[in-house]
Amino acid sequence: MTSGTTPGLTRFNTSADSDAVAALHEVCSSSAWGSKVLAQRPYTTAEALFLASDAAMAELTAEDLAEAMAGHPPIGRPKAGDPTSSREQSGMAGASEALKAEMLELNLAYQDKFGHVFLICATGKTGEQMRDAVRERIEHSPEQEREIVRTELGKINRIRLTGLVERAENEEENA
Repeated sequence: MTSGTTPGLTRFNTSADSDAVAALHEVCSSSAWGSKVLAQRPYTTAEALFLASDAAMAELTAEDLAEAMAGHPPIGRPKAGDPTSSREQSGMAGASEALKAEMLELNLAYQDKFGHVFLICATGKTGEQMRDAVRERIEHSPEQEREIVRTELGKINRIRLTGLVERAENEEENA
């Protein structure tokens, strides 16, 4: 992961608040998280940005977590036209129809129990690994699951923030 000051991080630090808010919303749809991360600009390193993200995630209320989860499509059904969701869930792309059908059933059962989508940092996971995770996690209490979701969101945010800094860096190189 990027850890030093990069042109992309500089671009994020110096962008207008409205642009930074929009970029942060693409990372995590919790407005509380975005506000906390935005308030600490400028960041001297990408690692400082990641740590601020982690700290903001730790402070989110149940309502803030619900807002963050609302920005994530169910596993196996990425948002149409959303390359980030498709890339993150690529482990389901080659899954068998049987596995996809099982994931749909498990997603619905999970949503019935917890009232929100099953959320996992899907990057690098196979369809089978995601299925096994939902099978295990559906047995949790709502309190246990909320903390697991918080951890998974933190992982997703770090990956997406890395992409944001690298994408901004690449945009500057191509400008």
